[in-house]
Formats: sequence, C-alpha cells, structure tokens
Amino acid sequence: MDTRETITLDARARQRHTVLTHLLTGELTLAEAATYLALSERHVRRLVAGLAGQRGAAVLVHGNRGRQPVNRLADDRRARLVELARTTFTGFNAVHLAETLAEEEPALAVSAKTLRRVLAEAGLPLSRSRRSARHRSRRERMRREGMLLQADASRHDWLEGRGPWLTLVGGVDDATSRLTGAVFREQEDAAGYFLMLAQTVRRVGLPLALYTDRHGIFVNGHGRPPTLAEQLTGQRSLTQVGRALDQVGVRWIGARSPQAKGRVERGWGTAQDRLASELRRAHAETIGDANAVLARYLPRYNARFAVPAVIDVPAWRPWPLPWPIEAELCFHYPRRVAADATLAWDGRSLGLPRRRDGRSWARRRVLVEERLDGSLWVRDGTEHHRLTPAPPSAPQLRARPLRQLGELDPLAPVEHRAEPRPPSATTTSKPWRPAPDHPWRR
Repeated sequence: MDTRETITLDARARQRHTVLTHLLTGELTLAEAATYLALSERHVRRLVAGLAGQRGAAVLVHGNRGRQPVNRLADDRRARLVELARTTFTGFNAVHLAETLAEEEPALAVSAKTLRRVLAEAGLPLSRSRRSARHRSRRERMRREGMLLQADASRHDWLEGRGPWLTLVGGVDDATSRLTGAVFREQEDAAGYFLMLAQTVRRVGLPLALYTDRHGIFVNGHGRPPTLAEQLTGQRSLTQVGRALDQVGVRWIGARSPQAKGRVERGWGTAQDRLASELRRAHAETIGDANAVLARYLPRYNARFAVPAVIDVPAWRPWPLPWPIEAELCFHYPRRVAADATLAWDGRSLGLPRRRDGRSWARRRVLVEERLDGSLWVRDGTEHHRLTPAPPSAPQLRARPLRQLGELDPLAPVEHRAEPRPPSATTTSKPWRPAPDHPWRR
C-alpha cells in the first residue's frame, strides 16, 4: 500500500530543495549553500539531515501548515457574524459593525480586521472605494474648543427610498471634530441653521466664529453689485441668520471651497455610511423617525470621533442677551400697529395685549418674532408679548342677507326687484330711413 504523501512546495521551498540537492551531490560546499540560502551552516545541516532522512521534502515545509490556529473563530460564530452582516446590519462597514457588536452583542465582539477577513472569506467584503484626493495645503486645527464652528448641510437619500430625500444640517467644532448640533430638514433652510445653533448654545455655548459656505442663507446678494442703500451704509444687508449672528456677536466666515471646511465634510461622509445604516436598521420612514435616530447617534459619534483640543480651556461663550434663545434665533419682521392696536399678518388680524406702562400701541413700529414653534410674538424693548387673534371687526359681525328660500332673515332689509319687462311682440325690426324732405336728402 502506497503511504507516500504529496507535498506542495512554494517558490521559497523549491529554491531550498534545489540548493540542498546540489549540496548532497557535492556540487556545492556547506559554506556556499549557507550563503545562497542566507542561513547559518548549522541550520543547513539540519535541513540536509531531514531531507536525506525519513521526512524528505516535508522538512522544507512549515510545521504549522494545515493546522487550525488555536485562536481561530469557531464556525458557528463565523456563521453568526456573516448572518448579521447580511440581515440586521446590512451596509455597515467593518469598523462600524465591530463597534456595534461590541456594544450590543459582547459574545460576538471581534476586531474590525478579523471581521473584515471573515466577511471577505464569505464573499461579503465591506471596504468602501475611495477617490484619489487632490493635494491641498493643510490648515491646523483651532487650539481651543469653541473658537470656530463649521456648519453645512448634506442633501442625501438618507431613508434609502423608504421616505423622501432629507437634508441634514449640522455643526462641527474645528478643534475637536465634535458634532455640537444637527437636525434633519426637508431642505436646506434658515430654520435648520437656527435649530442647529440653538442646540449648540444649549449644550456648550456660542462659538466665536461660524465657518460656512457662501449660501444665500448667510450672505445677501453674493456676486451682485451692492444697492444704493448698501453703498450708503457701507455693508451688505443682512439675512435672517446673518442678523442673528451679528446680534449675538458671532463672526461669520465664508468658505470658498468645500475642501476648506473639511471637518464637517468628512463628518457627512461618515454619517452617510454610519447614520444611514442606523436609519435602515431602525426602519425610519419619516423626518420625525430620522430625527429620533439622530438624537441617539450624536453621543456615539462624538465618543468615537471627537479628539481633545490642544488647549483644554473652552472658548464657548454664554448667551449674551436678556431674552431667551428662541426669541433671537428665529425670523424677525418689522410691522406698524394699526389705530385699533392690531397687526395684519398673513391675511389675519392679530391683537396686542395691554402694555405695562398703559400707553397705546397705535401706529407704533414694532418687531414681530416668528419663532420656530410657529408662535408669533411682538418685542417691546426687552419685553415680549405673544400675539393672539383679534376679535372680528364691525363689518365682520354684520349679518349677511340669506339668499336661500326658507332661510330669510326677518331683520334683513327686503330687496324689491323690478318685474322683468315682457318680450316685445315684434320679433324683427326694419332699418330707419329718413323722410323725403329730411335735411340729409337736400
């Protein structure tokens, strides 16, 4: 019975086999063979003894070939990882999936490198393709947290067809890459930036500067020549967001390229991978569902990607105004009060409450605040009064005459209509001709 074993040699083992064979036949000396193989003479003697003995060519193969590593994952554990990657965590990258499993499935916790190898062996690689980046000069981070806040919006199919396209508005601290505030909106708008700034102020405070693109939300009439009024004042007219930033003392800086605000742009790249996977896992279908998932995502994102600042003294500022945050981070409109202490707003008449000093509101110029919760307020110095619907005016209280039979109002004036004239008996008419003695005929 043939008990010989077939052994496959790689290129390195075949080279050693050739040199050792020449050594056995006397074509090479021991010193020459050791030099060719870059081995010690003692190790060459050991290989020659094994090759000439019972082991034969097996001496040239590593002893661990064909053995299972002692730290190899069990087959059932591998199958479970592949199953989760294909079902519950579809679309998660290797690092994201490894971190999520460590939090939610400690028994399946593995390193991202091991997980990537297991999934690649199962035909499920989780590597993302990347474009080659252009060379750009690097800008150093701000040295203190709160010195610069980068803000931007990302329009994306966040719900992956389960709902409408949404826009994620957020702000990232330049010194730490911390996501200080974010909100999903139907589109990029001023209300989204107001909400993001309000979250930032309530969590950490006001930044010294805001770094954004040159969207019309921040700068009015970018690229057009200034108007006569702007030339007289020497500055551009402010947008709603620009007015709020100026009021609270936040400097606005406009970026000239997306790469200039790379902190927030890279955050969107991470969010379009990780946050989209979390939304898919939660089966989010509406903007409300998406914002609920986003609230849980922010702490995990900051714990994973935020870095400490160079100087551990934050530069965030407290709220500087005597009125609340929601009174400034909203939409302001100047209005003039009517003689009856009412305001016209969107086709409605709104009433103002009595002033504390007892003076009249009539024909007074005021500032109306349209807050983000939909309520309307009027600002009087440092006081704020909520607007309510005004009582109907006198013409609106007057009853209209009813036209339908059986619903006649006895107090309504009676309308007397003339009887219609009967049609003429003559159905045809002849053209008029002047008489023979008419002046026209003279």
